[in-house]
Amino acid sequence: MPDDQELIEQILAGDHEQYRQIVDRYKGKIVGYLYRMIGNMQDAQDLAQDVFIKTFYRLHDYRPEYRFSSWLYRIASNQCFDEMRKRKRTEQVEIDGEQLIDRDTPETTLLKKERDAELERSIMLLDEEYREVFVLFYLQRLSYREISERLSLSENSVQMRLFRARKKMKDSLTKTMGGGAIYEMLHV
Repeated sequence: MPDDQELIEQILAGDHEQYRQIVDRYKGKIVGYLYRMIGNMQDAQDLAQDVFIKTFYRLHDYRPEYRFSSWLYRIASNQCFDEMRKRKRTEQVEIDGEQLIDRDTPETTLLKKERDAELERSIMLLDEEYREVFVLFYLQRLSYREISERLSLSENSVQMRLFRARKKMKDSLTKTMGGGAIYEMLHV
């Protein structure tokens, strides 16, 4: 069985099939390392795949005076720390009890999808005149003046329709979901 350096020379010479031996040789160790660092097997396997792809495309940067395994672990370590930094940025951060950033976990993603679907359903139940103002204000982020101009309504009419839309949304969401944080965003 060829050693790492021989395999690398063959790969760099164009025999890309030899890379399979590198992957087979180190996959278990790299996945194990990443699993211990991340704590999730699926994420570790995904990261390991990224590591081996990155390693393949950077193989020409490898310097033979160092052990290949050390170089590979350095790439795995960097990939892992990049992932951990990314996760840290998306973790829930609270300062004085105030949530600043939501954590994107499978559970929160599912809850958000369910909440968004219920919000969408409630929007669709609004009368058209209220729905239009609601969508322009909350989803399109237009000002009262911009909505007024677009719909040829007075700003007072826009405000009144928006007030009624929020009230109807609050009532609808309270019945279906107990209200909660969804209608709080509507300032009702």
